[in-house]
Amino acid sequence: MRYLHTMLRVRNLDTALKFFCGALDMKEVRRTENEAGRFTLVFLCAPEDEDLVKQSKGRVAPTIELTYNWDEETYGEDRFFGHLAYEVDDIYATCERISKLGIVINRPPRDGQMAFIRSPDLQSIELLQKGDPLPPQEPWASMKNIGHW
Repeated sequence: MRYLHTMLRVRNLDTALKFFCGALDMKEVRRTENEAGRFTLVFLCAPEDEDLVKQSKGRVAPTIELTYNWDEETYGEDRFFGHLAYEVDDIYATCERISKLGIVINRPPRDGQMAFIRSPDLQSIELLQKGDPLPPQEPWASMKNIGHW
């Protein structure tokens, strides 16, 4: 058994791609437009997973699949999904860069190890420090949670 992908429904494909590719530096590895089914599938991978995706036989992995249904649907804000998790080289630098893009850090990396943000479609994304936690650092150490994650 191997992990393939996680599918996320998105309301606006351009906005979702701006978030995942622009803010999180993910790479588009495959796109399918289905006229008959009226949907678009876009598969993305994390930068450090590009070699794994290239080595994949058959279905590409590990990826996330953004599913955009051309006809408007309401998905609500149910949290039964959980979250996506990505490891980063420097949790503080990553959160600072993302914050400067106007993205809310819902759970700041107070512990030098973990932060949560949400996509434009309200999916929770956990950012984890690669290796050992970094020493607590301001302004992150005294930041409060914003909203829910």
